[in-house]
Amino acid sequence: MCPEILTAPISTTLRPAVTFLLREVHVTGENLPGVLRRRPRLLTKCVDKHLRPTLYFLQSSIGIEDVSKCTSLLSCSVETKFIPRLDYFQRIGFSRRDAKVMFRRFPSLFCYSIEENLEPKFDYFVVEMGREMMELNVFPQYFSFSLEKRIKPRHMMCVEKGVCLSLPVMLKSHESRFRDRLEVCCSSSMPVRQSPFWYCTKFDHNVT
Repeated sequence: MCPEILTAPISTTLRPAVTFLLREVHVTGENLPGVLRRRPRLLTKCVDKHLRPTLYFLQSSIGIEDVSKCTSLLSCSVETKFIPRLDYFQRIGFSRRDAKVMFRRFPSLFCYSIEENLEPKFDYFVVEMGREMMELNVFPQYFSFSLEKRIKPRHMMCVEKGVCLSLPVMLKSHESRFRDRLEVCCSSSMPVRQSPFWYCTKFDHNVT
């Protein structure tokens, strides 16, 4: 995955990177091997020029308190990876503050391609699903699901049944659980306000 490690100096590159992860990112010794297996490129990055400035950006600009849970982002470029994605969400209508909230809730957004992931999924969300953008602010994990294998099929099933489920209910459930929830919405009486289906039924009645 990262053959450059074989030629990286131990004392000036590898050891400082490991020390940084342990002391400043607060990765535990137990979790360190897993972190490096998932993102070995972390070992080749300069602490002063790359790793530490990226950590500060994620903490101070985005507001991610525990970066140890998303350590792979530390090997990314703030200028070429993070800023363009923040700018993209502003271009499509989110405020800078709301965009940061989305990335804070789901830091993996920084890893997705704008052209191949974010744009097509956002276009489908707005044009075909016709839903409110605030739903994405609350559930940015929407962009982690496959457009062809999960989002489109489940949206079409909801349309056929005349049901509008919230994004988490529609996308996070296993297939059998999702179908069961659809049947509950279609066959039962109006759910109580505390039910996870209340929002969906209310929304559906409003649009019809």
